[in-house]
Amino acid sequence: MTVQTLERFTLRSFVHLLLLVLALFMLLPFIWTLSTSLKPFSEVFHRPPIVISSNMTLDGFRNVLDRGADQTFVNTLILATASTVVSLFFCTLGGYAFAKYIFPGRRFLFAFLLATMLVPPAVTIIPKYRIVVEIGWIDSFLAIIVPNAATAFGIFFMRQYVSRFPDELLDAARIDGCSEFGVFRRVVVPAISPGIVSLGLIVFMASWNNYLEPLIYLKSPDKFTLTQLMMSLQAPNGESPFRDIMAVGVISIVPLVMLFFLFQRRIVEGITAGSIKE
Repeated sequence: MTVQTLERFTLRSFVHLLLLVLALFMLLPFIWTLSTSLKPFSEVFHRPPIVISSNMTLDGFRNVLDRGADQTFVNTLILATASTVVSLFFCTLGGYAFAKYIFPGRRFLFAFLLATMLVPPAVTIIPKYRIVVEIGWIDSFLAIIVPNAATAFGIFFMRQYVSRFPDELLDAARIDGCSEFGVFRRVVVPAISPGIVSLGLIVFMASWNNYLEPLIYLKSPDKFTLTQLMMSLQAPNGESPFRDIMAVGVISIVPLVMLFFLFQRRIVEGITAGSIKE
């Protein structure tokens, strides 16, 4: 082994070791959440901390199931799935229009769209709430799904991705007699599926972890989401059942982790491909 090869091996080993330490450091909150959800109450704040308890119990999960965790899980799943499907449809259409159609004011509209990303979400809470009240959507999932149907980020993301698509393929489909929406559905959508999957996962995770909007619009306990259930378990006197709270946290984390591992390659492909314009 030459000196240069040995130096390269040493450097690579050091980088891998550093990344392993950083990965373990990033995993500590998740390990602590899972560990706490399986502890008895007497060991939650034990000093020194107990990572693996010898008295593991599922009482925390039983308690939150008695509090309606199964129903809140279903509510969260329905809300996140519906929000993702609707948002993908309109954001993909918007991105395709801005990328491939020439119309008056296109540059101004796209610039205005990007400018809306600078507006703090807190500024729009009261106007959106007044509109929702007037429409009669209070205590309805529509109050959360419809206002987020087309976001500036989603349209921008898909516009950057569709810009890479060759115009010649679109013209060939039109010559073959395909309608404009048919070109979008049959030619564009299959080709940009990595970008759609990436944006879909981003929207799904944001909707899954959304707390503020369900807190504002959803009033009935049978329509609460997991984030609302987690916050409702906290006691104002500081005597919150942290084991039960962590159990809800584990229930809410597991689907996202599964989605990430299932679509990890698609996420990387979609983000990297959308960031490069040929």
